[in-house]
Amino acid sequence: MRAPYVARMSQNPPELRPDLAPRAILSSDAGPRADRPDQPRIGMVSLGCPKALVDSERILTRLRAEGYAISPDYRGAEAVIVNTCGFLDSAKAESLDAIGEALRENGRVIVTGCLGADADYVTGAHPKVLAVTGPHQYEQVLDAVHAAVPPAPDPFVDLLPASGVSLTPRHFSYLKIAEGCNHKCKFCIIPDMRGRLVSRPHKAVMREAERLVDAGVRELLVISQDTSAYGTDWKDRAGAGSHIVDLARDLGSLGAWVRLHYVYPYPFVRDLVPLMAEGRVLPYLDVPFQHAHPDTLRRMARPAHAERTLDRIAEWRAICPQIALRSTFIVGYPGETEAEFETLLDWLDEAQLDRVGAFQYENVAGARSNALPDHVPEEVKAERFARFMEKAQAISAAKLEAKVGTRQEVIVDAVDAEGATCRTKADAPEIDGNLFIDDGFEGLAPGDIVTVEVDEASEYDLWGRIV
Repeated sequence: MRAPYVARMSQNPPELRPDLAPRAILSSDAGPRADRPDQPRIGMVSLGCPKALVDSERILTRLRAEGYAISPDYRGAEAVIVNTCGFLDSAKAESLDAIGEALRENGRVIVTGCLGADADYVTGAHPKVLAVTGPHQYEQVLDAVHAAVPPAPDPFVDLLPASGVSLTPRHFSYLKIAEGCNHKCKFCIIPDMRGRLVSRPHKAVMREAERLVDAGVRELLVISQDTSAYGTDWKDRAGAGSHIVDLARDLGSLGAWVRLHYVYPYPFVRDLVPLMAEGRVLPYLDVPFQHAHPDTLRRMARPAHAERTLDRIAEWRAICPQIALRSTFIVGYPGETEAEFETLLDWLDEAQLDRVGAFQYENVAGARSNALPDHVPEEVKAERFARFMEKAQAISAAKLEAKVGTRQEVIVDAVDAEGATCRTKADAPEIDGNLFIDDGFEGLAPGDIVTVEVDEASEYDLWGRIV
């Protein structure tokens, strides 16, 4: 084990969840030119999922186009926008803490995002905020910024790069293809906050993807609340299921890695897998299974056909043997018995998923699951979570050990004096594992795609050398 380098690198915690994005705080991605001294400066704190991160990027892009500069710290900003998360009570608490920190450090704060859907909740905790808006309400956010910090545009100087402002590294980008969700899961209030499914036009998605690739993006991370349902809200429903397949095929023609997130296991997902076998999109599916016992799934108001799910997993692997499957599960859902939990463990043994995350159930204000009987005691939830993650870790360790001696194509995320941090096609950024290179890495740069031979594995990460 390469201890000096490994100790320095952040290892992937087993409870890391795919509904969380990298926390982008007060980005200063200023584009190709220096800011003018007289430009009004705005800070941004972006919390929550990748979909919220895309909202933050769009807000900052609009502000840059109007002549605002982006401040990298609180003190340099004339106002701070906090894009909040409201998915779980713990996320709400984090959002309130972030608002409080911004108020202490800056004093002029505009709140947006999912928590902003309940303005009274925000102002009850922080009455001094300047304005509160809900998720993806870009115009209202801009109006609040204009009121707090009037713009000072200069059309001869303010040139916005075609790709807009990005809060992620330049070599990968989230690509949001739809907003909202038509599911009615009892534990989730996202449809209440973000509304029903609204798919972006195919041509609009492709135009954005082409601009991103032209600007140097090497990996497109396709996101929505329900990626499989893309296009099913259009009047012509004859193509239901084909819309996401057509979009994935077209995205795969751009020459970048294409990674699909939040793919519900509808039967027509089978039609996506041949694109992975052909190399058009990455052999990677992020599928929110949530649980495996049919009774638990019914209480969640989720499809209760775990046995069919196992059949579909087998079918996907038959079509594309190299496919990597990742999912997230809820442990300790109301009414979950020991027998139901054991069924989940047995299902995990059989499914042999490549990447697994989990979180312990918690009530969310407004969620229908709060009213369910037989809530699981906290100590039982914690004990089951530990058992679940022990099982998932063992599966992950065995799968990664099997990759030792194989050759993998990897994308470089970061390079420093001690090594390069990379990802294989089976790893999404900030969610899954890493592959580390600590010899012969000096010529690498973020965004490079190289072939390595894997020579070491741990429970979540790999090490290799360039070949």
